[in-house]
Amino acid sequence: MTTRLARLLAGLTLAFSLSAAAADYPDRPIRLIVPYPPGGGADISSRIISQYLGEALGKAVIVDNRPGAGGNIGTEAVARAAPDGYTLLLASIATSVNASLFSSLPFNTKDFQPVSVFITVPLMMVVSPTFAPQSVGDLIALAKARPRQLNYASGGLGTANHIAGELFKYMANVDITHVPYKGGGPALNDVIGGQVQLYFGTITSVREQAKAGRVRALATTGATRASAAPELPTVAESGLPGFEVVAWYGVLAPAGTPQPIVDRLSTELSRIVRIPAVQEQIRAQGAEAVGSTPAEARRFLDAEIDKWAKVVKLSGMRAE
Repeated sequence: MTTRLARLLAGLTLAFSLSAAAADYPDRPIRLIVPYPPGGGADISSRIISQYLGEALGKAVIVDNRPGAGGNIGTEAVARAAPDGYTLLLASIATSVNASLFSSLPFNTKDFQPVSVFITVPLMMVVSPTFAPQSVGDLIALAKARPRQLNYASGGLGTANHIAGELFKYMANVDITHVPYKGGGPALNDVIGGQVQLYFGTITSVREQAKAGRVRALATTGATRASAAPELPTVAESGLPGFEVVAWYGVLAPAGTPQPIVDRLSTELSRIVRIPAVQEQIRAQGAEAVGSTPAEARRFLDAEIDKWAKVVKLSGMRAE
């Protein structure tokens, strides 16, 4: 048997086995790896989805938290997993930022097959209650008048609140100082206490503090006003057209996962986020249900990677 014929037969055998596996899918539990600790937005979102997805597929979907290295430990585990639909990744905005933030990674976006983006979460721009600015325009004017004297908090390098702050600096052409914390909780606490003036937090994490007057909300960061806070203008309509930062959660599978499996998972996720009880849970987080096709998810992920690569380059931020 020639080498060429052997390769052809091996390819046909693999294609047949993958097709058979897809027809029987799933015949055992599925792992949804969340590359962050329990309790955060990614973990909460994954548990909402996993419950209903397991019911739809007839097999348990087990949430497996694998935190570390800015989300890269869990992400690499999925990149190296068998492409059979039994190991999935809960992806987030950090997935797209890390592609350029880290100088080298043992994986890249070609190692994944996007399945669906199912939730987006706008951020809320808040300031300390004793801080003078009453609007985004006021804040920009003050920052221009006092270069390097104002600061903003984040939950750490490459987080949504960090890249939102860097995009704001660039688009507003202001020089404000980044103050990183080990998590969003400590960052928000220091904004409440007045040690730091500005913070971009997910609506989930800051809206109750804003309602209680512990911080002052100036705007939200989506392309349109947030349904959870429609009274607030967007940053874009407050003087920075084009400004948009939206945290998001989606599902990725290892590259090479059979298309019928990917399509089934995508279809189920899109259906699940439209269930009234699920939408209620999503809205309780200040989030918006999406539910995209694999092709739409690929375009979204590629656009996010390109967008944040430019911000990472302009800001000079780098993680090793």
